[in-house]
Amino acid sequence: MYFALTDEQRALGVTVRDYLEDRFDLKAVRAVFEDAEGNGHPAELWKAVGDQGWAAVLVPEEHGGLGLGLVDAQVVARAFGAGVVPGPWLPTVLAGEAVRLAGSDEQKASLLPRVAAGSLVATVALRGPAGRYDPSGVQVSADSSGRLTGSALPVEYAEVADAVVVAATEPAGGAEPAGGAEPAGGAEPEREVGLYLVDPRSPGVTVSRLDSYDGTVRTASVVLDGVGAERLPGSSTAVLTELFDRAAVLTAADLVGLARQALSRTVAYDTDRVQFGRPVGSFQALKHHLADLHVAVTMAEHAVLYAAHALDVGLADRRLAVAVAKSKAGDTAREVTATMIQYHGGIGYTWEHDSHFFYKRAKREVYSYGDPIQHRERVAALTIDTPTTSG
Repeated sequence: MYFALTDEQRALGVTVRDYLEDRFDLKAVRAVFEDAEGNGHPAELWKAVGDQGWAAVLVPEEHGGLGLGLVDAQVVARAFGAGVVPGPWLPTVLAGEAVRLAGSDEQKASLLPRVAAGSLVATVALRGPAGRYDPSGVQVSADSSGRLTGSALPVEYAEVADAVVVAATEPAGGAEPAGGAEPAGGAEPEREVGLYLVDPRSPGVTVSRLDSYDGTVRTASVVLDGVGAERLPGSSTAVLTELFDRAAVLTAADLVGLARQALSRTVAYDTDRVQFGRPVGSFQALKHHLADLHVAVTMAEHAVLYAAHALDVGLADRRLAVAVAKSKAGDTAREVTATMIQYHGGIGYTWEHDSHFFYKRAKREVYSYGDPIQHRERVAALTIDTPTTSG
C-alpha cells in the first residue's frame, strides 16, 4: 500500500514553513533564546498561530476548529521543529485534546473555541518530578471532593497559561474506600487517573520557573496544595495513555522536522566548505555518514507519519507504532544535531552559530513524553512480552 501525505497536507506544511521563514526566522528565535528573563511567548507569533488556524487543527468544526487529524497536526509540528520555533503551541494543542477526548459538552463548548482561535494559552501537567511519561509517573492526587495535592514538572509555559490540565490519581470509582477501611491483605487500593482543569492563578497553586539549557521553551514546576479543580468527566487512565501517545507523536514530529533541517544545513555547509582544494562534503567518510543520516531521518519521518495515521484510525498496532516513532525520532535527532555541530567545524561550537538551537532542542525533546529507552521497553512489552494464542 502506498501511503503519503495528501497534496493538501503538503501544502499546509509549505505554508507554515514559508510563513515562519518570512516572519519568524532564526534571528527571532535567537532573540527569544537570549532573553533568559522573558516568558518565551512572542505575542506576534501567537497571534499568527491563531490567525493561521494552526491551533485549530485538531479542534472539531462544531467548536470553530478545522476538524483535522493527527497526521495534519504532525505536519505543523514538523514545521515548528524545522524552525526551532518557541511558544506554547504544543501544550495548548495537547490541553485541547484532553478536553476533546474527556470533557463534558459544556467544557468543550467553553474551551475548544478559544483554543481554536488562539485566545487561550493552555498546558498540561501530566507527570511528577523524575516520573515516567506514563500513568505511573503521576504524582498529584485528588481527594473525594476533587481537590488536588502534589507536584508536576516539567510543565511547559505554565507561567503564561490560562488553564492547566492536570493528571491526578484517584481511587477506583472516584471515591475513597468506605470508612477508610484498608483493602484485604494490606495491599494498596487500585487507583484510577483522572484529568482536571486548574486555573493556575487559584489559591494553592505555586508555579516556579525551571532552568533549561533549551532557550526555545520555558518550563516550570507546578505545586498544588488542596486546589479546587474541575474534573473532565470522561477521563480515565486509558484516556491519559491516549494523551501521552498523541503528545509523543507530536514531539517526535518536531524532532524529525528539526533533524531534517539540521541535516540539510549541514550538507549545504559541507558542500561549500573547501579543505585541501575540495569541498569537505566530497570526502568519503563525511558523505557516507551524511547519506546514512539521510536514510535515518527518512525512516524516522515515515515512522512518525504512520504512528499519527495509526492513532487517527485506531489501528491495532497504534501503541507499538508510537513507541517505534518516538524512539527512532529521538535517536536520529540526537545524532544528526550532534553531527551538525561537528561537521560545521570550529564555527559550529560557537554561541554565534545557530547549530546549538537544534542540538539543545533535540536533547530536551528526546526525553519529553518518553525517552528512547522507555519506548523500547514498551516495544518489548508489546511484542516479546505479549502472550500469543495458538490456533
